[in-house]
Amino acid sequence: MTNLIPAERIETKIFLIRGQKVMLDKDLAELYGVKTKVLIQAVKRNIDRFPDDFMFQLNKEESQLLRSQIVTSNRGGRRYLPYVFTEYGVSMLSSVLKSKKAIQVNIQIMRTFSKLRQILSTHKELAYKLKELEQKTEKHDEEIQAIFDAIRQLMEPPPEKPKRKMGFIQD
Repeated sequence: MTNLIPAERIETKIFLIRGQKVMLDKDLAELYGVKTKVLIQAVKRNIDRFPDDFMFQLNKEESQLLRSQIVTSNRGGRRYLPYVFTEYGVSMLSSVLKSKKAIQVNIQIMRTFSKLRQILSTHKELAYKLKELEQKTEKHDEEIQAIFDAIRQLMEPPPEKPKRKMGFIQD
């Protein structure tokens, strides 16, 4: 089966809001081939399936910030603040949007979320290994500095011993 939507296209529609990866209602509606209004109506008819960790509505500041990030105009806008769906919410959408296309699109979106999770996991692992290496390097730097200090001490001429005056004994 061929992919309906390239993963790269889906990736560009995933945003980080309130510390969660989410997708906008209008982007999901576009991907599913339905109007945003239809998507939201289906969700509201099944609101018990969408707790806060599945879906939430953006506040005014978040909406404006997001609009500036994705460079959209205000004209012909909405009468309500957008809803966003977490990975769980996107998964639940497949149970309320029952078309074959919705199921296939949902599979692609879930694969994309999974791919992003793998990428983030790899980055966390690399960050951890880098931190370990930095700590080892810092320890080595301290040890090398101690070696240089010891070498400098060895290179310094020994302190001059005070000369002894030889005294003559007179008879």
